[in-house]
Amino acid sequence: MKHFLAKTDPETYSIDDLEREEKTSWDGVSNAQAVRAIREMRPGDRIFVYHSGGGSGVVGLATVRSEPRDDPKNPKSAVVDLEFAGRLDPPTTLAEIKQSKKFDDWALVRQGRLSTMLAPEKFVEWMKARYPKAKI
Repeated sequence: MKHFLAKTDPETYSIDDLEREEKTSWDGVSNAQAVRAIREMRPGDRIFVYHSGGGSGVVGLATVRSEPRDDPKNPKSAVVDLEFAGRLDPPTTLAEIKQSKKFDDWALVRQGRLSTMLAPEKFVEWMKARYPKAKI
């Protein structure tokens, strides 16, 4: 099982929306590097849901429920189906992630505009320690 981080603008689609709908097709990704990350996803992989914008941070979890497929609205993109898997309360802010100094080489810290990426194992372990009851 792999872990990924997927960013969303909460005004466009939030963790509240995912929780209410229970499942969604994750689409709208156009950056080639982010599309490659989506194409790596497999059913059962875990997603850290990240709200971008003013209160940037990891707010919840989702599980990949489909194989990646071409985005019918954009042939250069890909989509996967995600299922809500829980909230992380309190959220882990981008400031906390940066202040830890453990992830300075990760795309989340280095490439602020990248929307979807593989999460490094050291981040997964760090998050498991922060949220021992969450199913990360």
